[in-house]
Formats: sequence, structure tokens, C-alpha cells
Amino acid sequence: MFKKPSLEMFPEYTRGYIKLIPEGEIIGILDEQLETTFKLLSEVTAEQAEFRYDAGKWTLSEVLGHLTDTERIMSYRILRIARGDTTPLVGFDENEFVKEASFYARTMADILEDYQNVRRATISLLKGLPQHSLAYRGNVNGFDVSVETIAYMIAGHELHHLKIIKEKYLSNGS
Repeated sequence: MFKKPSLEMFPEYTRGYIKLIPEGEIIGILDEQLETTFKLLSEVTAEQAEFRYDAGKWTLSEVLGHLTDTERIMSYRILRIARGDTTPLVGFDENEFVKEASFYARTMADILEDYQNVRRATISLLKGLPQHSLAYRGNVNGFDVSVETIAYMIAGHELHHLKIIKEKYLSNGS
């Protein structure tokens, strides 16, 4: 069973994300997010998907693509650490990932389906982890984190972006 780690267990730059996570078991939280995010974004029009709330900001489709790419990377980190791999894992440049992904060439429905598949894979991975591996720690982008911590980082990262989506992309009649 997963237990939400204390804020000190998270890299400082993620602590704001983690504060957004409600109490509860992380697999249930991730499953609920899957439903909530799908419901929120499934009715997005093509025009809304390409909306930028300011110059230089990502489009809504790029934000969803970023969430999906980040979760893929975080899940991979969970897998590596949970299997006892102690190789330091490097960070990634999310702006370069978005730039090279060509999300503009895909429909929002396609990106949303990809998000759902990645989230289901993350949940499946977490459900299959042995209890003892949740405390395994690894070096990720220069930070010492546990498998459990990374699982919560996935949820907190998504909550952070959903807040922005609601405030900047979907509240202004775009």
C-alpha cells in the first residue's frame, strides 16, 4: 500500500504540486484523475486544442502531450528503481520534448487516447509492484527519491497542469 511521503521527500521544485494532492491512496487518485482529465478534455474543440493563452506558451494539445510524455518518463523511472537499478537517471528538457513532438499534427482525441493508455499502463505498473520496492530509492536528475515519491509526483504534476488548463485555457471562452 502506498503512503504519501512527507514534503521533505520531494525535490523542492515539486512540493507545490504535491500540496495539491488530496489524501488517499495513489492508485485511486491516479485512476480518478484519468476519469476527470478525460472528461474535461474530451469535449475540447480543435480551436481550443490549438489555443495559446500567451505568446510563447504551449497550446492545450501540447500541455496534454507534455503530461503524457512526463508520465511515461516518470513511470520508466519507477520501473528502473523498483527493479533495483541504481543507475543515476538524468532529467529531460520538457520544452525540447514538446518542440520535437509535433502535437499540432495530431488530433486532441488522439493525444487524449495516448494519455489514457499511458495512465492505464502507469496504474498497472504500480499495482504490480511488490510492497518492499515502494521504498527503493534512486537518483533522478540529481535528487534522491523513492518509487513511492515518483508515483505521487505524477499525480501532483497533473494537478498542477489541470489547474492551469482550467484557469488559462478553458475559462476564457477560447
